[in-house]
Amino acid sequence: MMTKFLKALALTTLLTVSFSSLAMTKTERPYGLVIHGGAGTILKKNMTPETEKAYREKLDEALEAGYSVLEKGGTSVEAVKAAIVIMEDSPLFNAGKGAVFTHEGLNELDASIMYSDDLSAGAVAGVSHIKNPILLADKVRTDSVHVMMAREGAEAFAKEQGFELVDTKYFFTQRRWDQLQKVLKHTPEKPELSEDEAKNSKFGTVGAVALDKNGNIAAATSTGGMTNKRYGRVGDTPIIGAGTYADKNCGVSATGHGEYFIRAAVTHDICARVKYKRQGIQQSADEVIHQKLVEMGGDGGVIGLDAGANIMASFNTEGMYHGWKTSNGQSAVKIYKGE
Repeated sequence: MMTKFLKALALTTLLTVSFSSLAMTKTERPYGLVIHGGAGTILKKNMTPETEKAYREKLDEALEAGYSVLEKGGTSVEAVKAAIVIMEDSPLFNAGKGAVFTHEGLNELDASIMYSDDLSAGAVAGVSHIKNPILLADKVRTDSVHVMMAREGAEAFAKEQGFELVDTKYFFTQRRWDQLQKVLKHTPEKPELSEDEAKNSKFGTVGAVALDKNGNIAAATSTGGMTNKRYGRVGDTPIIGAGTYADKNCGVSATGHGEYFIRAAVTHDICARVKYKRQGIQQSADEVIHQKLVEMGGDGGVIGLDAGANIMASFNTEGMYHGWKTSNGQSAVKIYKGE
């Protein structure tokens, strides 16, 4: 009788230890979030203390919103959406509320999202009445058979899905309007914009990449496009593999001169280097951003992380608004080169 009792006790103890080990393993799996708010000629000498403070606070708010989702056991998809919505709702960034104006004085927004678990992806391009394009992009991913929808078609889908369409006045900000007017005053034959101003008219995007406790990665990007853009131009942001990419090994979100990022398939290339060359995500990003892209003449940057929650940030411009927070205690918000 005692022998049976001891065997039962031993079995109970073994099962308890096994379940505890599994729970601990799941709990101890690394997770984290990295975000960006655009890259360009961002110099401390041109930034007032008040403006710099505003950017850092908003980046920190976006980080906290996304990281809290991960901390509570939420998915990487929910985390990147939470972070990006904060930035889309802020006039500081060229996405959502702070979107730049096209040549015709309109706001055309693009966004995309990808999930490593099943390689599902969704994107929207050229929408003008969607307050948070990243949420619509995710709806395309989950509730349609398509990957990308554009313009009136995307907005018709949004209405079917119960999205509230906002008046175009919602996106008006005086700063972005003044930027357009300054560009319109000058022609290619008589340029008076500085090189930095010309470059920065092409930049501005927000993005986020997250790894959750289940080991799944999501990457997402949202933008208002390029100041003074014409002819229905679409940049890299809504294009999977150019502006956004995520698989089991890596997730990347990009910001910069979109035409180059499309031609170089930047975000996919970085993840492919991680997968096939079996090298670190930072090295992979640096090879693409500081070598391949520079040789082509492209400017911009990327943020991302890998399956081990190793954070990456790489840019060949003077600055990039970015930050990260991970379960191993790493946390930062940065703006300038060398910071």
